[in-house]
Amino acid sequence: MARELKVGGVTPFSATDYPGQLAAVVFVQGCPWRCGYCHNPHLQPRASDALTPWADVLALLRRRVGLVDAVVFSGGEACMDPALENAMRDVKALGFNVGLHTACIYPQRLTQVLPLVDWVGFDIKAPFAHYRAITGVAGSGDPARFCLDAIVESGVAHECRTTIHPALLPDAALLELAETLANKGVSNYVLQQFRAEGCSDTRLAGSALHGYPAAATLAHIAAMFPRFTFRNHGN
Repeated sequence: MARELKVGGVTPFSATDYPGQLAAVVFVQGCPWRCGYCHNPHLQPRASDALTPWADVLALLRRRVGLVDAVVFSGGEACMDPALENAMRDVKALGFNVGLHTACIYPQRLTQVLPLVDWVGFDIKAPFAHYRAITGVAGSGDPARFCLDAIVESGVAHECRTTIHPALLPDAALLELAETLANKGVSNYVLQQFRAEGCSDTRLAGSALHGYPAAATLAHIAAMFPRFTFRNHGN
């Protein structure tokens, strides 16, 4: 019997999860990392059963044909699921573009599905040597480094984005990461400021963000990329 994607939820309509396209978003259960700023901690456990059967998701997506352009697989960590490739093929058969939100934890599965993907949003955490401070997992920067190369070399449209907080990524670390990405050939980079709403890490939620990052840091980073965005959530 074929494995089915373990779906933890579905958003039928989104204008923000795939640049320039209207999308449905499928949230996949499971993530081995424990980032303090995670806003989907309920999706971290890899439950034994899907909250929503994949057949029901497909039925919903068939009703969205002509209403949305794409389906984005998010999480959790979508590449954790061995059924991801088949699910993407199902979506392609319906005529949708395929988007992928990933923290790049599973290089083998990422390279397996990249030929099916039209756009990738890579949640890159930090300079690779500093990943453990954010993910809580030793060596977690290694798969991210491999996946960055795979994404850039594939030619698939992509965006690298980093959630920033002064307790995790001081300005010097932001500059180091940006230089790494620019040197790898990334052209589209987004810094998104930490949001306290829904964050369970009180150490992060209680910190002041005023004046971070410095204007000079943002200007320096912006000059490195053809497309750069700073999403300031007003905290």
